[in-house]
Amino acid sequence: MSYVKLPKTKRGELTLKKICDAAEHLFSQNGFYETEINDITARAQVATGTFYTYFPDKSSVFLYLMDDLGRKLRHALRQAKKETAFDSMIEQERISIRVFFSFVREHFGLFKIIWQSQFVDAESFKNYYERFSAGYVREIKKAQQNGEIRDFDPALISYVLMGAHSFVTLKCFVFDKTEPDEATIDQLVEFFARGMLK
Repeated sequence: MSYVKLPKTKRGELTLKKICDAAEHLFSQNGFYETEINDITARAQVATGTFYTYFPDKSSVFLYLMDDLGRKLRHALRQAKKETAFDSMIEQERISIRVFFSFVREHFGLFKIIWQSQFVDAESFKNYYERFSAGYVREIKKAQQNGEIRDFDPALISYVLMGAHSFVTLKCFVFDKTEPDEATIDQLVEFFARGMLK
């Protein structure tokens, strides 16, 4: 990644993690524009010069965080699907919903950082969602070939699913300060499976 100089030692990896953890917290709490590099280094308890060992500027650590957390979420989704038996697209979606909510619970800063990114770097914001959409499209096409899903545009369906995940997260975690329970997940899955028309 052009916006980060990755460390070659375990000590360097730990230092980079401290910087990223501090940045994730501050960006999610205060926002990108209200966070300064000095704030990040103070929270991480590293020298300002150490920050510049890894990142040329504040935008770079933001974009690295966004990319890294997105990669970790995609990995978590792939692992869960490998480790859990399912026989339909809709059951696969139930797994995805659970993993997504669990990941947001652990990395709540990710949710706020992704939404901020449309104002920090619009192209990265677009690319973030297009990566997830591409994975969904592959799964949706397989399900359509198996006769599970109607012949709607797979890309459109992918954004409907991602939109539902994001806005239910917004409603529960941000607005209501609660976590989605199994009943919420069941309703989401039922909605995806049957739609809202009787």
